Amino acid sequence: MSEITFKVQDEVAGRKTSAMKKYQDMVVGSRDLWPLVKYELIMLFVSSIPGALGLVLRGKLYPLLLGECGRGVVFGRNVTLRHPHKIRLGNRVIIDDNVMLDAKGASNAGIAIANDCFVGRNSILSCKDGDIDVGERANIGFNAEIFSCSKVRIGADNLISAYTYVVGGGNYDLNRFDKTINRSLREDRARGIVLSDNIWVGTHSVLMDGVTIGTGTAVAAGSVVTGPIPPDVIAGGTPARVLRERVPTAEVKKSALLRNSTFEGFTS
Repeated sequence: MSEITFKVQDEVAGRKTSAMKKYQDMVVGSRDLWPLVKYELIMLFVSSIPGALGLVLRGKLYPLLLGECGRGVVFGRNVTLRHPHKIRLGNRVIIDDNVMLDAKGASNAGIAIANDCFVGRNSILSCKDGDIDVGERANIGFNAEIFSCSKVRIGADNLISAYTYVVGGGNYDLNRFDKTINRSLREDRARGIVLSDNIWVGTHSVLMDGVTIGTGTAVAAGSVVTGPIPPDVIAGGTPARVLRERVPTAEVKKSALLRNSTFEGFTS
């Protein structure tokens, strides 16, 4: 399979080539004939089939397009795949209806989704020469968007609520006047986003490039996160700030002590 050796986004900027080659570069990720034929046939005949038959056929045929696909993966209707050979799914992943998995890029690794994850209806995971890595049991709500032109890491057991926007890169240099704004993207300055494990991001939140969030933190709905957030806190606002720490109650502490003492007694 021949890889693209130029930046894919050059295509939308007006690179002079045939419509078919543009389509292969933007969608399939290869200019070889067989990947194109395989992609077109599978997407044409099984993408929109409803019911159990569609689930079975997509479960059998979509893995032929992907870089890796584990056991028991469920694909909803009208799932869109871009550069599918750079999409890797673990076991028992659920991809709901109308999801887009776009691993587009000239030199990136693409999208990796670990075991037991759920990606909700109408959500978009989109790469622009970047990578998206989703940890085990993460749940991405419907109509969410995760964009990466560098590196976005979603930790294990994370809950990304509906309509959340995670922007790993994509800032524009507003101090330049020699180029239009849409041609002043600062990809070389993209820092990426790292979300540790066990995080809850509330609905309609925006996470900007460079954000890190510590384990066990919750971000209130409608927040705009522009900087690092420590672990085990509740944060919110525009820009988001720490509102309070998550402190275990006396009952939780007592339960933890009881579990520890029972375990120690059993092992001794």
